[in-house]
Amino acid sequence: MPDSKFQRNIEDFKCEHCGHEMKGTGYTNHCSECLWSKHVDVNPGDRASQCGGMMKPVSVELNRGEYAIIHKCEKCGHEKKNKAEKGDNFSTLLHIAESKSL
Repeated sequence: MPDSKFQRNIEDFKCEHCGHEMKGTGYTNHCSECLWSKHVDVNPGDRASQCGGMMKPVSVELNRGEYAIIHKCEKCGHEKKNKAEKGDNFSTLLHIAESKSL
């Protein structure tokens, strides 16, 4: 059952970390190249956060065969888990996972 707090927004964006142009799907919340995100939501898709800080991918989790990226806001410290997508740069994902385990 979908989360009732989720609001789908189809938005293209330019990554503020690496400059990669992203084509939004309504579920896109991070750059597929560098995996950075931006703290714009309180609940997924609502664009209600006043923070606006950049969210660094700080770790990766593997659960039931699916990867999740843990982002931490560099401005306010908020942490959020997001699903990795098929188009994400897998080398970057592995680098983050390996860096965390060192």
